[in-house]
Amino acid sequence: MERRLAAILCADVVGYSRMMGADEVGTLFALKAHRAEFIDPEIARHRGRIVKLMGDGALIEFASVVDALECAVAIQQGMRERNAGVAANRRVAFRIGINIGDVIVEGEDIYGNGVNIAARLEALAEPGAICVSGNVFNAVEGKLHVDFEDLGLLTLKNIDKPVQAYRVGDGETDEPEAPPEGTDPETPASKKPAIAVLPFTNMSGDPEQEYFSDGLTEDIITALSYWRSFPVIARNSTFFFKGQSVVVQRVGHELGARYVLEGSVRRVGNRLRVNAQLVDAETGHSLWVERLDRPMEDVFAVQDEIARKIAFAIEPELEQAEIARSASRRPNSLTAWDLFLRGMAHMYKVRHDDYLTARTLFERAVQLEPDYGEAWAGLGWSYLRELEFSDPDGRGDMLEKGMEAAKRAVALDGKSAFAHVTLGTAFVWVEQFDRGIAEVERALELNPYYAHAHMALGNRLDLVGRTAEGIEKMEVSLDLNPRDPSRAMYMSFLSRAYISQGDHERALDWVRHAVEQSPDNPDFQYRLAICLALCDRADEARAALTECERLEPGYPARRANWRPYREPERNEAFFAGLVRHGLMPTTTGA
Repeated sequence: MERRLAAILCADVVGYSRMMGADEVGTLFALKAHRAEFIDPEIARHRGRIVKLMGDGALIEFASVVDALECAVAIQQGMRERNAGVAANRRVAFRIGINIGDVIVEGEDIYGNGVNIAARLEALAEPGAICVSGNVFNAVEGKLHVDFEDLGLLTLKNIDKPVQAYRVGDGETDEPEAPPEGTDPETPASKKPAIAVLPFTNMSGDPEQEYFSDGLTEDIITALSYWRSFPVIARNSTFFFKGQSVVVQRVGHELGARYVLEGSVRRVGNRLRVNAQLVDAETGHSLWVERLDRPMEDVFAVQDEIARKIAFAIEPELEQAEIARSASRRPNSLTAWDLFLRGMAHMYKVRHDDYLTARTLFERAVQLEPDYGEAWAGLGWSYLRELEFSDPDGRGDMLEKGMEAAKRAVALDGKSAFAHVTLGTAFVWVEQFDRGIAEVERALELNPYYAHAHMALGNRLDLVGRTAEGIEKMEVSLDLNPRDPSRAMYMSFLSRAYISQGDHERALDWVRHAVEQSPDNPDFQYRLAICLALCDRADEARAALTECERLEPGYPARRANWRPYREPERNEAFFAGLVRHGLMPTTTGA
């Protein structure tokens, strides 16, 4: 086995599959012309050897790392000149990665970790840019007139140890020009980050099982398409990568996706194992992993169940990833989308002061984008949730504002499941329960994978006395979405429904789960006190009320105005334990 030390340069064309789909002949002609007239002569001038070409990419070996980097800079500068005057969607632009490493030589080809690192660095480079390893930086520092931007230690896919990386700059980039002064450079809320679902890999060794892995991928794409918060890249685009060994960052760049879902299917005997992974396409970091093991009694039922489970789980993971991304942005650069996400993050905390903070964020969002329907829905929801803590005499104005915002949300975006759920909540508050249920059923028509809508329907069925049906729907929703940020709130709804059925011990179990998930939430402590008192555990109920008061002074007194049911006898049964043990707080208008 022959080995040698080499400087390895990997390059590929940005957006190649998109360009080929739009104009196959024109793209091939342009790429061949660039190679013959400019790129190949430039490589030869810097004493490089083209090891192999791979459609839109190339692997090139240099004996000198200085030659490799000089060649890369010359190519990027030259391509900017050659692209001058060419329409943006027809420009041929490269991303380049360079590494120094030990390579294995086999005939004319080279292999090894040194090559793999160069390929991973290339995938990280921006259009028209160069990304190099720390080894390259150390070797050329002070020898070339280029700038280096420290990217830190990066975790690269299938590379055991983190790699120090640098971006090479020459003062220019192929990114779009900055907008004129006075315009908003941020992405509008209507342009949400997209997700790409790559074809699931058939690991069974049986070509006949290919139909299942392809069918599962298509079902997941269809299911995720109901989520309008995160556009889903079309099947025709993602299936271009079927059978290829892909770098997630490259897929993200080529398809314009911020997130990528990839997975595999393996059938062993009469059992099926599916692995799925959600990856941030910018960093390559895994955000969510799931493994599902099922018997293959009914192949289509299993396919549907797995696609359904993944669809329920993915959207909350995407939303939490976007909330975390938004949290790192500067306050003066926030878009309406950022403000909406931050508002939702506060709504999930189910606290009175968080509802007020969320309202401020939603108000800012609709000021930036007056036609942003889901931000109006968030604003309406913040008003409606606060009604539970308000003096009954002062609810009129707040309810009117919540109803107005919810109706505006539906008028602006009639296909938003969130908007219909919010409007349904407003109808429940004015005791138009049939309309409240109809709105949430419409939400489920728009998105059958929306866990919040399933839970809202179950909750409303309990409110109108159809408690057994409501409990069934709420339990199914909790089972399908084990990591939803609203999960603790859903558990508290289910606990109340079991109280309505007279099953106080089960109600106590569910509210304890809510407290375990969110121990600092005063609302769950208050509900815990209600359940403990109904189970005649008065001392524990008193301790829960004390903890509730500690978490938010005055909360038990405000919450004593709460009357969840329209029938007085159901409300009396709900608070019977607190009354029986002399623990019912004195109401207040605070």
